[in-house]
Amino acid sequence: MERCPWCMCNEKMIRYHDEEWGVPVHDDRKQFEFLMMEVMQCGLNWNMMIQKREIFRNCFDNFDYDKVAAYGEKDIQRILETEGMIRSRRKIEAVIHNARCFQDIRRAFGSFSEYIWGFTKGKTYLYTGHQKGEIPARNGLSDRVSKDLKKRGLKYMGSVTVYSHLQACGIINDHMESCFRYPELLEMTDPVHKRRNHE
Repeated sequence: MERCPWCMCNEKMIRYHDEEWGVPVHDDRKQFEFLMMEVMQCGLNWNMMIQKREIFRNCFDNFDYDKVAAYGEKDIQRILETEGMIRSRRKIEAVIHNARCFQDIRRAFGSFSEYIWGFTKGKTYLYTGHQKGEIPARNGLSDRVSKDLKKRGLKYMGSVTVYSHLQACGIINDHMESCFRYPELLEMTDPVHKRRNHE
């Protein structure tokens, strides 16, 4: 069974690829988890995030954005002192700050998922050439989403970070055509084919 090459480093990465990456996410807690893992990942690598995922879940109340939004200094210290945690006060504070912004988006749009899927009108985008492995670090769509998230106050939301999130939550299907998940995800999504330079 063929898979996208990036996931082949260990079992946790393979399981993430096989079960989660690119599956359309419409649950706000899952959206928050993926997005905040991207925040923690900035400057590091995704494999480390997958290995530390349970630590993140324990630190951030299983990514319950309402609980995280209410965190104060004691919580920051608790998280910083957690064994195996990434000890970046700035990132931890950003996750807490972003939880509050996440709540604002939910109030404005009904849910974060409604907000972010609104950029593609609920469709999954398939970009020409991406299924052959010609995948960029960012594109016009991620630029637009990044700009809007920043306008709404979220931190660590550069276009590269946002592009990774759009892949993870199924708004962009970037599985390779040879990967067994590519046709499976086509069956469960409403895909729209896009030229890379005409989004």
